[in-house]
Amino acid sequence: MLPRDPYPADGLAVGERIKRGKVRDIYGAGAGRLLVVATDRISAFDVVLSPGIPGKGLILNQLSNFWFARLGHLVAHHVLATDLASFPPPYSQQPLLAGRATLVKAVRILPVECVVRGYLVGSGWKEYQQRGSVCAVPLPPGLTVAERLPCPIFTPSTKAEAGHDENISFDEVVALVGGGIAERLRQVSVALYEEAAEYALGRGIIIADTKFEFGLDENGDLVWADEALTPDSSRFWPADSYRPGANPPSFDKQYVRDWLEASGWNKEPPAPRLPDEVVTDTQKRYLEAFRRLTGRDLAL
Repeated sequence: MLPRDPYPADGLAVGERIKRGKVRDIYGAGAGRLLVVATDRISAFDVVLSPGIPGKGLILNQLSNFWFARLGHLVAHHVLATDLASFPPPYSQQPLLAGRATLVKAVRILPVECVVRGYLVGSGWKEYQQRGSVCAVPLPPGLTVAERLPCPIFTPSTKAEAGHDENISFDEVVALVGGGIAERLRQVSVALYEEAAEYALGRGIIIADTKFEFGLDENGDLVWADEALTPDSSRFWPADSYRPGANPPSFDKQYVRDWLEASGWNKEPPAPRLPDEVVTDTQKRYLEAFRRLTGRDLAL
């Protein structure tokens, strides 16, 4: 049997838990700060699966912080501290938080998932086959599955607290957050994707698509928040096995989604239990993405 999730699903008794998300728990830290804890839970199709992926929280938290640091010149981010000793008590006395928690600035999260697509795959490929577009963005005819798009496209969606996110048009983003902020979201999201994709390609990984979340600080300035370019929020493909016209293997959550689709599950809770081999292989894929992108090994 695989080891038990080292971070219990119910969280640690270290203060007021403000929110329990699908894969992250958020605690108050005073003075306009929050502690975001990445757990080993994994979700797909808006359902939390069982068991979790051992070490997943460590991988995602540290990969996010890598990207926040690397791309912080493009937009402000919410990270204040990543080292356990820099957390306020009682968090600084909780060894289980080391590596999987980040102290962040509290911001007002905008109700938009900022998705950027560089390749034609997933729901985008399905829409393209039917309408010749992705999220109502017209594309040239004759493209094949997994083909690189002429340029990255911004394809926002709603940020649903319950149920499924839904694709929305740019005009709907304007209606939600205002024209100035909407344009800034599009510009920053594409800039982040383009720089990250160029870097990752040099490390042997294609970032096919990804999603970002942003908030506004007390001055109304845009702040990059939540997670950053992780295997949970992105499609990572090995560049050496990429071929247009076929879905490539991946270093991301698509592997779990594919297993669930093949299981015959109707996508209503409860989900089928993940077999040990799926858990183990998912962990290996996440670790390989981390190693390639950061140049570091991670001991779990």
